[in-house]
Amino acid sequence: MADDKKSDDYKLDMPAGKEFRAPTPALRPSPRNSAPAVTDNPTVSIFAYCASSILMTVTNKYVLSGVDFNLNFFLLAVQAIVCVVAISACKTAGLITYRDFNSDEARKWFPISLLLIGMIYTGTWAIKFLSIPVYTIFKNMTIILIAYGEVLWFGGTVTPMTLFSFGLMVFSSVIAAWADIQHALTSLGGGQSDAATDAISTLNAGYLWMAFNCICSASYVLGMRKRIKLTNFKDFDTMYYNNLLTIPILVIASILLEDWSSANLAKCFPPEARNKVITAMLVSGFCTVFISYSSAWCVRVTSSTTYSMVGALNKLPIAISGLIFFDAPATFGSICAIFVGFVSGLVYALAKVRQSSKPKDILPTTNIPVSASSQSMRDGLKN
Repeated sequence: MADDKKSDDYKLDMPAGKEFRAPTPALRPSPRNSAPAVTDNPTVSIFAYCASSILMTVTNKYVLSGVDFNLNFFLLAVQAIVCVVAISACKTAGLITYRDFNSDEARKWFPISLLLIGMIYTGTWAIKFLSIPVYTIFKNMTIILIAYGEVLWFGGTVTPMTLFSFGLMVFSSVIAAWADIQHALTSLGGGQSDAATDAISTLNAGYLWMAFNCICSASYVLGMRKRIKLTNFKDFDTMYYNNLLTIPILVIASILLEDWSSANLAKCFPPEARNKVITAMLVSGFCTVFISYSSAWCVRVTSSTTYSMVGALNKLPIAISGLIFFDAPATFGSICAIFVGFVSGLVYALAKVRQSSKPKDILPTTNIPVSASSQSMRDGLKN
């Protein structure tokens, strides 16, 4: 009886003469193959970064070397303020969108802003003392630091061809420095004159600032890439926080560390060139908008090494712009240095293409080397 009751509980009576049919599931429309957005296109981001970096370098060189300008912190503050005002206006008009200010995110992003200040500030002094070709050639040293930083932080590798390109970069920098010093000694009547001594001192100061700039640039690019992965920042988020957080630091540093006397202001803004200098400062501020967005855009859709590689290949048009718009010496040594630096960028690009074309989904057939801490943990688990 219990068994009959149990079977009755699970019995389903179907109407006679009718067949049960399950309802047909609704068909979902197949997704259309849409073209990738322009903001996800690596080629477009690379071209945008190249154009903005050339314009930024030329305008900064004009402001810093055209007159006896020494208010570098003030110049950076103007650039950051113009950038924040520009993107805020675009957001109000509905053209772009980015995250609202969040104190917790600002605290996490603040170290990246400090590295950005260090990178741009050291760059302003380096480009003030060095010609644009020499500045751009020495900028290749940043690629070496970034590549080995990626080896330590992101598990990157350095192939023999990449190492050869690094050697060419160092060689081109040595040629550029030698040509620069020889031109200073030759044009100023030998190394015994006071003018030649001052010129060599200026070049040495420029090389020192250039070394600081390479370290700060590599730290900024690597740190920004790591922080973007953690915060999931988009391009305008990165640009907004980068410039907004630097404004109070730059303004305070300018007030406390720079000379705001009337005599120094007259030297930085001479009456005959005051309007040109102010206009160039504002233009450089708008260039900051483009370079901030394009650099974050390029790092996001490519990688930090590709970003630095593009900067290496971009050295040739930047160096040529220095020869065209400014009185940079076009000597045999400087031309050779530019050529070797450009070839090093090409070799580096080829090395990265070959490295990326290798298959990455092949299982290893040999023991993978591990760190000492990982090996000790494995030994502890075995015991």
